Amino acid sequence: MKNLLFLLVLIPTASFAAEEKSELDIKGILQGLMPIYEDLHQNPELSFKEQKTAELFAAELKKSGFQTTTNFGGFGVVAILKNNSGPTVMLRTDLDALPITEETGLSFSSKQKQKSSQKSEVGVMHACGHDLHITNMIGVAKVLSQNKTRWHGTLIIIGQPAEEMGAGARLMLAAGLFKQFPKPDFALALHVESNESVGKVRLLSGPVTANVDTIDITMHGRGGHGANPHETIDPIPMTSELVLALQTLISREKDPSDPAVLTVGSFHSGSKHNIISSSAQLLLTVRSFSKETRAKILDGIRRKAKSIADSYQAPAPEVTITGEPVPSVVNDAKLVERLRPVFIKIVGEKNVLGGRPSMVGEDFSRYGLEGVPSLMFTLGTLSESRLEKYKKTGSIPSLHSSAYFPSAAESLPVGIALMAESAITLFNN
Repeated sequence: MKNLLFLLVLIPTASFAAEEKSELDIKGILQGLMPIYEDLHQNPELSFKEQKTAELFAAELKKSGFQTTTNFGGFGVVAILKNNSGPTVMLRTDLDALPITEETGLSFSSKQKQKSSQKSEVGVMHACGHDLHITNMIGVAKVLSQNKTRWHGTLIIIGQPAEEMGAGARLMLAAGLFKQFPKPDFALALHVESNESVGKVRLLSGPVTANVDTIDITMHGRGGHGANPHETIDPIPMTSELVLALQTLISREKDPSDPAVLTVGSFHSGSKHNIISSSAQLLLTVRSFSKETRAKILDGIRRKAKSIADSYQAPAPEVTITGEPVPSVVNDAKLVERLRPVFIKIVGEKNVLGGRPSMVGEDFSRYGLEGVPSLMFTLGTLSESRLEKYKKTGSIPSLHSSAYFPSAAESLPVGIALMAESAITLFNN
């Protein structure tokens, strides 16, 4: 309770623009949202395990008059509020957390542990701000339910599982999201930003996040004794050569004006000092924006792996795209321009930031690929005092850091106002 009261004291400085420039009563619901946020933060659940999170989310939306469907495409939640005839607007939040042991020092830190996809027990943390996303959406649902005279149409709110695995949107769509429920005319989402102050938002037109591919490579050699390398095909120097060669796909084969990243995250081979292994494994992530660059890099990986294996007279390598390839989020240009005045009204023109797209992945992209004009914006989440403190130390915790957490009481009024006022604008135009 002491921590909650401390956070609430900060609200007036946080809600300067959101509450003065929005007609919605956000302050009236905020006190009830903070315990929900702390509960979510303390009780995170990994991808595909979001049962209790989904139940809490669905229960809160029911209180606001929504008809809810649960366990949709996994632990997905679909909630609908009909308010006469008009457009259909979909708002999306994600539900899952990350396999990270929390080190924030918060009084409501997560102590949860769960079995990971590798079957080992790991700490679990909302290190990507999904707890704030969920709480924000509950707040948006409340204010839109309380202000039905300001809009007409069908509001769909979805709680999406497994965003961190890049799988949840595909699973919900495959389960019939746009067949069993009205297909939206527009879709909106927000994401926290870990290095910007509260009151600042980033609104981009076009690509916002990258295409993400996860690739496994196995280079096969011929094992043997470390004292007799001439009798073997040593996969370690062969694979080391491949690691360096792969970087030229970015530096020498890709158009420099089209950004892309190729990172080797894991290199494993062997088990003992004097044994030459029969194989080596690489785990890669590839990030790109255009379809052409993505295809060029993926083809280049296969080509270089094969040519290097051939040069060592080694067996053919295995190159496999694993997990969920995640398409780039592309904000609809007309939708961005339609909502930009709303953002300026809420936070002021100087606080509506531009910039460049990020190399992170986000499967919100899949709704846009289904033909729904979509928009995702980012929300600054650091109080000014925290941001100044981090700048003095020269280190700001990033998303997916064990030390990151949003200044929730300050961020929520801004996020709720932006999302709710944007939805009202789309319903009425």
